[in-house]
Order: sequence, then C-alpha cells, then structure tokens
Amino acid sequence: MAFALSTMQVESAAFAAHGKIPSKHTGESDNVSPALSWSGAPEGTKGYAVICHDPDAPLVKEGQYGFVHWVLYNLPGSVTSLEEATNTGTTGVHDGGGSGYMGPMPPEGHGLHLYYFWVLALDAELDLPAGLTLSQLLEKVEPHLLGMNRLVGTYQRD
Repeated sequence: MAFALSTMQVESAAFAAHGKIPSKHTGESDNVSPALSWSGAPEGTKGYAVICHDPDAPLVKEGQYGFVHWVLYNLPGSVTSLEEATNTGTTGVHDGGGSGYMGPMPPEGHGLHLYYFWVLALDAELDLPAGLTLSQLLEKVEPHLLGMNRLVGTYQRD
C-alpha cells in the first residue's frame, strides 16, 4: 500500500500550519511535545501512530533523509488528540538515540527547517514493543495503513 495523504485534518493549539513552532517545543528550551489533534479519520480506523520528521536535516540514516524527532504508536482509535508533553502511547527511538519526543534544534546557521507531524490511521489497534525506529514502525504499520496526513511547523535557530 502506498503512503498517500487522506482527508484527515491535523492541528495544534501550539502553532498554525506552516507556522513557527514555539521555543518550548524545541531542543533549545523545554523540549516538550506540542498538543496535537486530528479529525476525519478514514472509516474503520482502530489505531494511530504519530511521527515527527525534519526532512531538511542534512543526514542520511537507514537509507532515509532527514532527522526523526518522534516515533509514537499503540494509540487506540478512541484517541484523537494528544496533550502537550503527552505520556500517551508507546515511544520509539528518535534519531538522537533516545526515546520520546526530541524537539527541533537544527544546526546553527542552517536556516529554516520544516517539521512534519504525521498522524497515521490504522485498521487495527496494534500492540508493538517500545523502542522501534521509524523504519521498524513503518514496516509494521504499512499493512494496516488506512490513511495519513500531517501538520507542518517551522523552526530556525537564531
């Protein structure tokens, strides 16, 4: 199945689409995940996964470009929002080597980066182990993917 956009809508109370991510959600400050909410999931959705990825980071890992900031999964279909600094779901490994959310902090002088907060709607409530990388998660969820969409935020170090 292809990873194609669906009509699902993803929003945040912290920033508007293509708006600046507040510093409290970055690696330069409190480093807490922003509140997210989504609606319009495809019929039959029973679970979700959330990913935050910076495709502008000048890195290549496991054949993928950019930097993975957040891998979150095992979210039941009844969950359609995450509060700031959420403890909901199971965390995977970000590209910094830790688990949980790792806020934006592009290299100094690297300019404006885009951060994609992806929500994946799944046809099953999965029970995956903690500590999956993005590649491992995508391999597990691809057969269950019903749809996906994203909220894009921006950040640039001064």
